[in-house]
Amino acid sequence: MAIDWRAVAVGFVVIVVVGAVGLSLPVVGQIGAGLLGGFAAGYLAGGSVGHGAWNGLVAGSVAGIILTVGLALLGSLVGLAGGPVGSILGGAGVFVVGLFVTLLFAVDSALAGAVGSWAKGV
Repeated sequence: MAIDWRAVAVGFVVIVVVGAVGLSLPVVGQIGAGLLGGFAAGYLAGGSVGHGAWNGLVAGSVAGIILTVGLALLGSLVGLAGGPVGSILGGAGVFVVGLFVTLLFAVDSALAGAVGSWAKGV
């Protein structure tokens, strides 16, 4: 399935901006970011519902992966205060939580991307 990189980039930017603003509402803000970014990616990609879902999934996955890697590196640096074991545990713990966030972004972005593509076609 072809990826519309422009739609994915716009979806990614929407996820990052809304996610940054949504930090004041910890869970709802992040889920809302994934939904809005996925909808934007799906709407811009257009085509079939599957095409919109795929582009929304890619936008959410890219945002989640970048967030996970950044937080894992930050956790490792903060964990250095605990010595070698502290940095491994700090980085690994953040990485596991980040994988959950990536999955969360990907799934809700895919669903919203399908809705966005459907809305454009209606």
